[in-house]
Amino acid sequence: MKITLHVRSLRDTDQHPLPPDHPEAILRLRSIKLKEKVAVLCGGDSPEREVSLASGRRVAAALEGLGYRVVRGEIEDLNGIVPFLHGVDVAFNLLHGEKGEDGTVQLLLEAMEIPYPGSGPLASSLAMDKPRAREVFIGKGLPVPEGMPYTGEGISEFCSRAVAVLGLPLVLKPGNQGSSVGVEIVHKADRLTAAAAEILDRFGSLLVERYIPGRDLTVGILERDGDPVALPIVEMRPKREFYDYIAKYTPGMTEFLVPAPLPPVVTTRVQEEAVAAHRALGCRGFSRVDFRLGKEDEIPYVLEVNTLPGMTELSDLPMAAAAAGISFPELVEYMLQSAFETEVND
Repeated sequence: MKITLHVRSLRDTDQHPLPPDHPEAILRLRSIKLKEKVAVLCGGDSPEREVSLASGRRVAAALEGLGYRVVRGEIEDLNGIVPFLHGVDVAFNLLHGEKGEDGTVQLLLEAMEIPYPGSGPLASSLAMDKPRAREVFIGKGLPVPEGMPYTGEGISEFCSRAVAVLGLPLVLKPGNQGSSVGVEIVHKADRLTAAAAEILDRFGSLLVERYIPGRDLTVGILERDGDPVALPIVEMRPKREFYDYIAKYTPGMTEFLVPAPLPPVVTTRVQEEAVAAHRALGCRGFSRVDFRLGKEDEIPYVLEVNTLPGMTELSDLPMAAAAAGISFPELVEYMLQSAFETEVND
């Protein structure tokens, strides 16, 4: 499946003259201004720092190859962002994890009136908060694994209730992390309380979900003229118990199949649910939606929406884009363009 994005030229505005008040002419004029200085934000102090740095290096190299003037900032913490952004025209935020993805950086950029690609503060906050996102998905009729967020009761009592309601095995995860950081599959009840306490102590939040035997799928989303379009589905077959941080970012630890070998009816349903999940959270520009396809019922359960997908050589969004005939530089430029398309539409 090839997808044509119609990426507007940001470097040659004379080939197709347009009236100065035409929306595309406005975009092109603004893009010339934005081209003056593009800041790539990466690093940060989350557990996903190394992934962020890898994404930042690759995106910066792509933009430089396209002729943009790029400054790449390896941010240590939020205190370093404001000085770095002085004088930039657009910020390409690749700060994975908390603060970079939970709406904090997005709010900062809006306060500084610096355009940025991707979702705004509210959608970013919702997507990063897994329990809240689950509520939104359920409200929109999207299937999610049965689960229980920890709400402050005694941890032993909570774990006992989780086993009684959901059974074993259970998937334990922080409610506010990405890249499978902190996720554990618990098979025995005598491990449950300790595992839950460890996640709470490290991350401060906990979500417990029923384990669903099945397949790991992910769907990249790119918006075209404001409408989300699903890219080819990627299936991940890890060589570990599940698609954890090591399986995601260690070469050779996961087999990727794209397009995923699925019956057409399943493919259509997964892609439709991905678009629905993107819309449900109010995402814009692009996202990636993760699924667990049930082995017995073939139901695609929405696990989460990632508003800042990884852009490394092993990341799923670039892989899906490539399967749709979109090169990495084309993908990066298209994502960047969404920053000022949003500005014009507003």
